Parts: sequence; C-alpha cells; structure tokens
Amino acid sequence: MSYVYLKKSSFKKTKTKRKKTALVLFSLGSLLLLSAVVPILSFSFRYSTQLSPVVSPLSNAFYNQDSILADTDTDYTHLSNWFVEKTPDLNTTSISSNPQSYSISIPKLNIKDASVVVGGEDLKKSLVHYPNTALPGQLGSGVIFGHSVLPQFFNPKSYLTIFSTLYKLKQGDEIFVNYDNVDYKYIVDDMYEVVPSDLTVLEQRFDGRFLTVITCSPPGTYLRRLVIKAKIVDI
Repeated sequence: MSYVYLKKSSFKKTKTKRKKTALVLFSLGSLLLLSAVVPILSFSFRYSTQLSPVVSPLSNAFYNQDSILADTDTDYTHLSNWFVEKTPDLNTTSISSNPQSYSISIPKLNIKDASVVVGGEDLKKSLVHYPNTALPGQLGSGVIFGHSVLPQFFNPKSYLTIFSTLYKLKQGDEIFVNYDNVDYKYIVDDMYEVVPSDLTVLEQRFDGRFLTVITCSPPGTYLRRLVIKAKIVDI
C-alpha cells in the first residue's frame, strides 16, 4: 500500500482559491442581477409614476393573460402571441390594395426610417402596423407595435430593442412617417400605461388623424403596455 503525503499549506492554498473563485462568481451573479433589476426599478420610480394608468372594461380574453415577467415559454417577438384569439373587426377601410409597408422616424430616440409592416407578425424583423387600423394620413388611429428589452441594450437599428427607450418621449416630441412617398408629422399628445388585456389601445376615433405606438412596460418585462398617442400636424 502506498501513501501520498501533501503539505498542509497546499490545502490552505486550495481552500483560498476556492473561496476567491466563489466570491468572483457571486459578484458576477450579483452584477448581472442588478443590471436587470436596477433599470426596471429606475423606470418604475422615475418614469412610470408620470404615466397615468388607464383601466378599461374591455379586457375579456383577447390579450394573452400570461404576459408577465416570469413567462419565458411564450415568444413575444411574434405579435400573434400577444393575443389569445382573434381581435374583433374594427370596421375600417380595407388595406389590401394599399402599400404594405412604410417607414417611421423618431428623432429624439435616434430611430430613423424604421420599417413598419402592415399586418406583419415578426417583431424581430420590423415594427408592425396592426391590421384594420387607420393608415398614415387616414382618419382614425393607426396602431404600431414594437419590441423592447432592458434599456441598456437599446439599439435603434435592431427591431428586438428598438422601442426600449420609448418611455423617454414627452408631450410635444415629434414622430415622422413616410407612407406611399408622402411625409407625415405627428406630435406626441399623450402617454399612459394599460394592462395587457386592455383593448382600448385598438379603438378608432374619427375626429382626426392619430398614431398609437405600443410596447411592453417596464422595458424588459411584459407586465404592462406603454401607449404613446400622437396627432398629425401639417408639415
């Protein structure tokens, strides 16, 4: 039988290394957790309190009721997953014979000529204009959906992150749309949050030409919907 003898000091060195490794891993894990939590808390305290929550009786079963922070099974880059069944017909003019895409620019957020697909599905590839809502220049309210993630990952050229700083808009900020080679200018008129089941975001009003821009809120979660309302002005 053979024996291996180790100096006592080697055990101490090994134990010290393990402690250092554990400390480093713990520190990295804490930093990653803070990088996700701090922006959400900052938004909640700094911005969310400025947004008027709107409660609507039109909730029912149209929006996905599982749209929460902990829901990791649903792919919300597909717009159809924001709903559990088809939404009602909004009785607006058919868009089948009109151009099926256009561009939007929001100078304050460095968003320039972002593609908006009418009736689109994949929010990784473009913004989506919800079907049967008013097209740019028409009476009514066009509704645009876009994806968002934690604000620190914002990239105005990536459709996965494009609306991550949408909450920074304020009343009076400008939104520009080019549809069918015609330029339209909108001014932000109102901002508020709704629960994911609120269908009023799709409602049409025909006393003017409006634009509704929607993303998830706080950025990086699916807890609520941030709604930006803008009204067309002459340019």
